[in-house]
Amino acid sequence: MPQNVPEFRFSEGALKVRQFLYEYWCANGRGPNLRAVHEGTGLTREEIIEAYKELELGMMCVVDLSTQNVHVLKAPPFSSYPTVAEVHVDGRFLAYAGCAMESLAVSMMPPLSDKQVRIEGYCACCLDAVWIVSLNGTIVAYEPKSLAIHVSLSPREWNNTNIVHMCDAMNFVFDPEHAERYERKICRRGVVFSLDQALRFVTPTGRSRMWQYDRGPDYMRPQRVLDFIRSLGVDVSGWGESAPKLPGDREKPWARRGTSR
Repeated sequence: MPQNVPEFRFSEGALKVRQFLYEYWCANGRGPNLRAVHEGTGLTREEIIEAYKELELGMMCVVDLSTQNVHVLKAPPFSSYPTVAEVHVDGRFLAYAGCAMESLAVSMMPPLSDKQVRIEGYCACCLDAVWIVSLNGTIVAYEPKSLAIHVSLSPREWNNTNIVHMCDAMNFVFDPEHAERYERKICRRGVVFSLDQALRFVTPTGRSRMWQYDRGPDYMRPQRVLDFIRSLGVDVSGWGESAPKLPGDREKPWARRGTSR
């Protein structure tokens, strides 16, 4: 039941493991194995696995529960495997961000305060390089100037099983023309966020991650997410949804119920 999960509270064990994941990833650029989590939290194998199950249900990580060593695949904003966004800090590669969207939130994390974070990625259409430099959650430079983020899955499809497919659907594109070409390549429509819209989308989560130790679970409520995205001014018609109503827009007389054009 990954969408519309009833509200719940994380146990203290889950909070401990989540905090350790963030601290370990920021320090080492990779996720921890079971022994590292055990040494860092004092929890037993069984307690760690139960914590992972809670955290995955609350959209805080993705773990492979089919493996005996419970491999950690993701702990947003980080990924254990290569993605479209490389995170560089102080001129050195640190880790992979979970996706193009999550990469904008990395510099908001407390261990990276006052450090320039450079995201190196590529356009999903042509694979040419793109980059973004951010500081404390503010984008200070990027290339190309038309850079945007294409999202090919509607929130109605996010987290159907876990966040892996959702993250995979969020990619950099040079501009709307490259976004349209990419859609033809993957045979799927999508929507385009400007960098400003994308940054505003991830900021609520980015500003609470690690700053609030007891922050509760995230829940996938598709309609609420769509409403928030519309409020940013993003045209969501590519997902088959109605476009945002802009200030000053007037209702057409023929659009009222019971009337015809």
